[in-house]
Amino acid sequence: MAKIVECIPNISEGRRTEVVEACIGVIREVPGVILLDYSSDPSHNRSVITMVGEPEQVAEAAFRLAKAARDNIDLTVHTGEHPRMGAIDVIPFVPIKEMTVAECVELSKTVGERIANELEIPVFLYEDSASAPHRKNLASIRKGQFEGMAEKVHEDDWHPDFGGERIHPTAGVVAVGARAPLVAYNINLSTSDIKIADKIAKIIRERSGGFRHVKALGVMLEDRNIAQVSINMCNYEKTPLYRVFELVRIEAARYGVTITGSEIIGLAPMNALIDTAEYYLQLEGFSKAQVLENRLM
Repeated sequence: MAKIVECIPNISEGRRTEVVEACIGVIREVPGVILLDYSSDPSHNRSVITMVGEPEQVAEAAFRLAKAARDNIDLTVHTGEHPRMGAIDVIPFVPIKEMTVAECVELSKTVGERIANELEIPVFLYEDSASAPHRKNLASIRKGQFEGMAEKVHEDDWHPDFGGERIHPTAGVVAVGARAPLVAYNINLSTSDIKIADKIAKIIRERSGGFRHVKALGVMLEDRNIAQVSINMCNYEKTPLYRVFELVRIEAARYGVTITGSEIIGLAPMNALIDTAEYYLQLEGFSKAQVLENRLM
């Protein structure tokens, strides 16, 4: 039975459609790789891409995407609300079928080393691929962003895993790793005060004492003039979406602010949404086996 791996790379471009399409185009050219989804956010100036396939094919597509991003994105002139350190900012591999986390770790190392050697973009390994505990968290690696990375890579704790103590002059660095499935989830607020979103993000994220498996930051959506709590739900089974949504709602109310809507970026596991529906509908005696798609699969 074929092994299937998912890859969800993020590129630092969400405004220039022609650049996004040029990057997506190289994925479509790799036989055996299925492009499941891609979405661009102009405020974040970032695109999230989801593809699946057998490991070797997905690895090739990830490398080609890294090259296309390097050739088309110049971070010296890049602006956007989402933190970034690379033209292709992050490349996570997720085991889907007949794949282990250990195999995804090895895949990430192979791809990372190739990117460093052939594209001259230094690479940090993160999450399950991390070479040290302080490198597991992507936010810790990315701290300082592109503008501060040239100095950071000379620090003893922050030498890249591949590519030397340097950055690519226009493409920066990239984080490559293996991880479990996550849900990229954003909550929009009825305010243009970014400080409120920052305060709420600090309350809900794990590293500030909030929910486990939650990463969050406040961002400003300039085109809509609203503040947003941008969230990565790193383990939706242990910390479900509805629990985070309700705490954001409660904390926002302290400032006379409401939630105007929320959004999922890219693809989400079905069970993450079923858990939320079960909570809000107050279903009694509900089983996930009652979901038609689950029974068919």
